[in-house]
Amino acid sequence: MGMRENYTLIRLYIDAALRAGEILELSKEHRHYLLNVLRKNIGDELRVFNGAAGEWRAQIMAATKKSVTINITEPLRSPRVSPDIVLCFSPLRKHRNAFIAEKATELGVGVLQPVITARTQFPKLNFDKTRLQIIEAAEQTERLDIPKLAQIISLDEMASAYNDRIVFFADEAGDAIPALQAIRSNTPRAAFLIGPEGGFTDSERQILRARDHVIPISLGPRILRADTAALSVLTLWQSVHGDWHSGQFEE
Repeated sequence: MGMRENYTLIRLYIDAALRAGEILELSKEHRHYLLNVLRKNIGDELRVFNGAAGEWRAQIMAATKKSVTINITEPLRSPRVSPDIVLCFSPLRKHRNAFIAEKATELGVGVLQPVITARTQFPKLNFDKTRLQIIEAAEQTERLDIPKLAQIISLDEMASAYNDRIVFFADEAGDAIPALQAIRSNTPRAAFLIGPEGGFTDSERQILRARDHVIPISLGPRILRADTAALSVLTLWQSVHGDWHSGQFEE
């Protein structure tokens, strides 16, 4: 089977060591998905990855209502790390957090960093559910690694934690540098900060602007929703510095 044909095989993230000859029992969720949803059976093949060891071909060895066992047979793709990009975002409503987690994963973000600001209306984040959404997005988009979901921090903590890179923040003041111009003019190692509904307060904007490594950027004449802003800046960054320029489905 050629590399192109391999992509027709179902793909699962497995939190386990992967090496040729390894026998693994799948989780209850994976068992249900393979047997009841996809109607897979003994002898069927699939692809598995663990976020660190690349991608491997596997085969179903045993399948019952209580257990599914697979055999790891051969490597398909070598490990590959996504670009060093951080998305800092203020938690939103549940479905919009899901959108951000999914699209950030699709667009190659390395770290998702929740940040609490003065106007954050939803300061809690369901980490287990969000991580599952990240994993599902990685499974579906052929990504070989899993973005890190960091613990929630304050705005001040965020500005200090990421002082080793340029932090672009979407500023609605109207006097900021156009986003594309700023991204083109700076190093690819960066973080993007997206504020909550209602944006940043004047004091927060002053605090951010006072730091040398923080650059305000403009996303145009319209006020974008937070999830739209996140998608927009990541798309711009990918088009300039990201891995869109590499070949598709590299081995």
